[in-house]
Amino acid sequence: MARPKIKPTDEQRRLVISLSACGVLQEQIARRLGIRSVKTLRKHFREELDRGTLDANTNVAQTLYKMAKSGRHPVATMFWLKCRAGWKDRSGYEPQAATPPPFVVAKDDGVQQP
Repeated sequence: MARPKIKPTDEQRRLVISLSACGVLQEQIARRLGIRSVKTLRKHFREELDRGTLDANTNVAQTLYKMAKSGRHPVATMFWLKCRAGWKDRSGYEPQAATPPPFVVAKDDGVQQP
């Protein structure tokens, strides 16, 4: 017996966007919709899967950016600069390589000086 054709509803599409935005695994989304295969989920809901992830990342990035710009959240500012601007942690003390004094070698001829 053939399986019934999937005809996504608007409600299912909204659900997939929402679950995808929250980071729910595609296997779990398929199970929630009663779809046996992740491949089938991707075939019928590809746009919604992509959009949910993109929307979530965009919203979080906007919030982080606002927090970093406000000056009230120094950790957010540092996180943004490390991830987006390539900043790195360095220790407070970085010793400079000092040039050694000249090394003088004298030949001892066995005669003692007074």
